[in-house]
Amino acid sequence: MTETTSSAVAPAAASASLSATVSAPEPAAPLRVAVVIGSNREGRFGPVVAEWLLARVRERTDLVFDVVDLADADLPTSLSFRPSDTVNAELAKVTPKLADADAFVVLTPEYNHSYPASLKSLIDWHGAEWQAKPVAFVSYGGLSGGLRAVEHLRPVLAELHAVTIRDTVSFHNAGALFDDEGNHRDPAAADAAAKTMLDQLAWWAWALRAAKEVRPYGS
Repeated sequence: MTETTSSAVAPAAASASLSATVSAPEPAAPLRVAVVIGSNREGRFGPVVAEWLLARVRERTDLVFDVVDLADADLPTSLSFRPSDTVNAELAKVTPKLADADAFVVLTPEYNHSYPASLKSLIDWHGAEWQAKPVAFVSYGGLSGGLRAVEHLRPVLAELHAVTIRDTVSFHNAGALFDDEGNHRDPAAADAAAKTMLDQLAWWAWALRAAKEVRPYGS
């Protein structure tokens, strides 16, 4: 009887001792997401889609965001290893946000079955800023909803060692989906798609950030 009582008490005592020596983990810092508005075209619809997305990001406690609006940065398509002071000033508007990001959401329309030149220029001016980070896509357009632009972006970003998220959010015939105040007329399906996409983005961002803390990418 004594042995039985002793064996029953020992695990409890050990558990108490363990809990006293092992502290709860500190909460991790929120993931920083750079939301890239990929179009700088006159009369673009991108800001409407961006504000819709940002409203969903603001609801989450695990994400904080920076906006990279390519209408605000005049990046030349002519690349240089020794950019001028003028170009460096334009890069300074976007490069720190890309470098600080744990993850990206790229908003893109579809121009002639592909993505805008402004977005390609942003991608090509940077390298390490994309590496070992996840990228999600929100696209918009006519019948295709911008999905052909997304499929062209995937191999480009893979070449830069980024990880693209499988699930996207796409708006087909986008102009008819939002009212004059920028509200989605029937948001249930789009909201569900955004949650799935952001959940996947957050999973990959947490995993890659933790992995890089243990071992820098490429080492």
